Amino acid sequence: MGLAATGATIFACSADTDILDTAEETTTGSTSGSSSSSGSSSSTDTTSTSSECAVTNSETAGPFPTNNPEDLERVDITGDRTGIDLAINIVVRDVNNSCAVLEDAIVDIWHCDAAGNYSEYGGSGMQSTNYQSYHFLRGRQISDADGVVKFQSIFPGWYNGRSTHIHVHIYNATGTSLLVTQIAFPEGDDSAVVEVNAASDYGYTKGMSGYTYNANDNVFGDGVANELATISGSVSEGYTLDHIINVRA
Repeated sequence: MGLAATGATIFACSADTDILDTAEETTTGSTSGSSSSSGSSSSTDTTSTSSECAVTNSETAGPFPTNNPEDLERVDITGDRTGIDLAINIVVRDVNNSCAVLEDAIVDIWHCDAAGNYSEYGGSGMQSTNYQSYHFLRGRQISDADGVVKFQSIFPGWYNGRSTHIHVHIYNATGTSLLVTQIAFPEGDDSAVVEVNAASDYGYTKGMSGYTYNANDNVFGDGVANELATISGSVSEGYTLDHIINVRA
């Protein structure tokens, strides 16, 4: 797949060493809602770990998958959306190689905006607001020698029936699909999910009334043990998401 480099700013993340140190383990996730790390730089804490090396759960790509992801190779996927900064750091590992990090994996991500809307869709019963001509909060990156891809975005909002989440589709270097999965967010009274959804000044106006928690989510209801990210940071400084995804390459 021909992949052209973009002019997007590369956001430095100080957790590179930490997340790579934990790339020998499988993440189970934890949260810190009040640390001082910035959304464009990683925190010193990364992932909770397990010794198990298993393929991350496969999930649905729909109903709003990216139409032409090969056109969206970029680090900053924010577009014209506003919200609380979120730096996204993902490590891809190969189960067929004792969970060694996987270089040159093609990683697509996409998620909704603060109001729960997706770009490239809309004007229908699934999403009334029409964003068919927009491409915000979608992007592609190629994993480096440490298996890492990084994106700069905003903290996702939520919509009816789903908890806060990010979609991920991973391919090998030749474009063969390896895994479609989703990233879940830790929940709880002091979680980033709760703090962000109380931040109406940043455009998160729904609060938690009517929110669907992971346990009741129709995708995550069977468990999120290997899909749960680590979130660190704060509303004022932004958040950082660290996550490890295992594929069979």
